[in-house]
Formats: sequence, C-alpha cells, structure tokens
Amino acid sequence: MSADIVIIGGGIIGLTVAHKLLRLGAKVSILERGYSGREASWAGGGILLPLLPWDYPNSVTQLTQFSNQLLPELTETLKQETGIDPEYRVSGMLVFPVIGDQEVRFVGAKEWCAGNAFPMKEIYINEIFPKLKLVGCTDNSALWLPSVAQVRSPRLLQALKRSVELSGGSIIEHTEVKGWRMSQNRVKSVITDQGDYSGANYIVAAGAWSREILDKYALKIDIYPVRGQMLLFKVKTGLLDKIVLQGDFYLIPRKDGYILAGSSMENTKFDKSVTADVRKKLLERAHKFIPVLSEKTLVGHWAGLRPGSPENIPIISRHPIFDNLYLSSGHHRYGVTMAPSSAHILSNMVMNNSQPFDVAPYQWPT
Repeated sequence: MSADIVIIGGGIIGLTVAHKLLRLGAKVSILERGYSGREASWAGGGILLPLLPWDYPNSVTQLTQFSNQLLPELTETLKQETGIDPEYRVSGMLVFPVIGDQEVRFVGAKEWCAGNAFPMKEIYINEIFPKLKLVGCTDNSALWLPSVAQVRSPRLLQALKRSVELSGGSIIEHTEVKGWRMSQNRVKSVITDQGDYSGANYIVAAGAWSREILDKYALKIDIYPVRGQMLLFKVKTGLLDKIVLQGDFYLIPRKDGYILAGSSMENTKFDKSVTADVRKKLLERAHKFIPVLSEKTLVGHWAGLRPGSPENIPIISRHPIFDNLYLSSGHHRYGVTMAPSSAHILSNMVMNNSQPFDVAPYQWPT
C-alpha cells in the first residue's frame, strides 16, 4: 500500500502529526502494532506543564510553552469536529516544597516564572484549599501556579483518532514493523507482518519502541522505556479541583470526581506490569494528602512505558542519511504536553516550511 506519508506509531505523537499533515493536504497512513492511542499517553495524567519547568533546560520548556499556545484551539476544534471532549481546562497547580529544600526550589521558581511571564504566587495553603493536608511542612506554604492546565489524555487520543479518520487518514492497527527497504539515501518501503507499505516520507513516532523499530538505522539515538505506574480514585465531585504536586508525586482531579495519583519512574525495559510496592507507596502518599483517598475509593491501577531520553529532550528530526525518514520520539514524561509543538515542527520539516524557533536542540545525534 502507498501513501504520501507513512507514520509508524499511533500514539499521541503519531496521531497529532497525522492530524496536522492531513490539514496541510497530505495523504497519511498510520501503522500501529497494537491499538492506536493505548500506550504511554493513554496511561499519563495530562498535566500540561513540565514537573517543574525551572528544573528543565530551555529546549524542553520552549516546546511545552509553544504547545500550551496551541492546545486550547486544538482541543476545541477536536470537540466540535468529533463530539469527543478532551476536557481541556485550566485548573491551576499547587506546588508544595520538598521538605528541607524549600528555599532553593522556590528561588528557582521565581526566576523562571518572572523570565517567562508565567503567573506565580507564594501562598499559605489554607488561602486556596483549607482542607488539604501537607504532612511535615512546618510553615504550610506553597506556590500557586494559576495558569497550569490539564487534559484528559484518553479522551484527547480518542478525539485525535476520530479526527484523523474523518479527515481521510488511514489507521492500520495490529501491524508490526519488521524491517526496512532502503535504496541509496532513501527509504523505499517499510516491511511489516502484513506486507510492505510505501510512501514519499516516513515518520517514526513509536515512543519507547522507536529505537528498536529503527534497528541499525537508529544510529546514536538514546531512547529507552521508563515505566510509570498510576492510581485512580473515585470520590465525590468537588473534593479537589486543583492539581497538587510535591516532589515527584501529584494528584490530578477530574471534573467527574476521579482523582489520579502518580507516578513512578522505573527502568524495567519493556515490562509494563503493575507492582504491589509502587501501589502501596502511591496509596500511602495519596492518603496522607487527602484521607478519603484509600483502598475504599481506589478504582484503578495501571502502568505505561514512557520514551525516556537524556534531559527529557526529544528528537524531532530528519535522519542524517535517509532524507525521507523522520523521527519524533523521546518525549519522556511529556508526550501529551509536547505533542502539538512537535507536530508543528515535524510537519514544517516535511513540508519545507519555516520553523517558529531554533530546532537545532532536537536534531538526530550523529
């Protein structure tokens, strides 16, 4: 089968770039080894901010900040087009200090927020959420980031998938890549267990599996699986309406009374099974914050495999040798957060359009 552009991977990155390219007039096919939209991004919480931005290099935050400019319009367009609401909303986030490290983290926060025109206020917790408990914090202070938004990742993926199909894109599931046919400095076709697929251009957007799919053509990319486990609680609506974060632990409230608690960072290769020890740790931390988050209200526990990368900096680039092969992967914890900006950059590369900023940090390492 043939298409203008063959995208390998039907997760948030593949679906978003397909959505963008279809609107630019391309004919797009997505090859997905399992079910589209059911891997790392489906498992994630959907906080639209790096945790925390002042802890990351500018090459990460410029992607997330640009995405945040694009996401309100994208999610509204998807809602109107498909009838599926991705539940984009600005809920704000309370950031509690890691005990013993408050001064350093808060100074870094103030500097970054001031330099990036990002609203921030240092508050006492009971000013904004008097019922929330913070065990071990002596002065009860926190940072309030009112502009932080969230999206419901599974619904965003469902909406993107439907939009791609409505726009004429082809999503071919249960199709596993087995190899490549190359001719000089170009990809001739991709070999799958369902036959060969050919196109003018090829985009690998297979998350944690990207390096394995590229095989010997991966060169020096450093993308690897990182397991993350999450818990889901169901409580009465209105119990929590703001994201809360302390260190590497967060709670994300949904409008219908569900609360996500996460997450772990585990180097387990391609094992995405859940474990009792992480379940216990997340449950204990959630219960300390809000006592009603307990075994009685726990309704879900799952894991996903993030595409890890050095410093969380993804590769969004043309291959150094094969001029019709592209990669968008290595978004680590922030696939949903970076997806619109990554799609914008990659579609500009494929279409030879100008970029919104310097994309050199995302080039394929050689």
